[in-house]
Amino acid sequence: MDYSIAGTLGEEGHLLHQRVYYEDTDFSGLVYHARYLHFLERGRTDYLRCLGVEQRALLTADAEGLVFVVHRMEIDFRLPARMDDILTIRTVTEKAGGAKMVLQQQILCDERLLISAKVIIAVINAAGRPRRLPDALANRFLA
Repeated sequence: MDYSIAGTLGEEGHLLHQRVYYEDTDFSGLVYHARYLHFLERGRTDYLRCLGVEQRALLTADAEGLVFVVHRMEIDFRLPARMDDILTIRTVTEKAGGAKMVLQQQILCDERLLISAKVIIAVINAAGRPRRLPDALANRFLA
């Protein structure tokens, strides 16, 4: 398998492939529930990267600065992942505008749905206050 390190953008959204390592599992050999947050975060981060959005640059792009922070997450744990599984983290934008974005994420293994998550992202300025997502940036997420 030949995967880009940052994943790929396509009709299905952003896809990132990650292997499950020993450090991701608990005593039972299954992925520890909190580790799924790491996989989801990697999916979101590389989704931004593939869209050409550099988070560090957003902080200093204008006088106000722009930062994305997770405001809320709803996660459904359906099936467990195990050591050496190759996971696919799928990320799709449902909404982008105003001072928030809503992303839908899934973690799959061999096309079996393991995890589904709805992630609400708050858009804030460098001082931590809500700010509007610029239209040009919102359009990147909705393209």
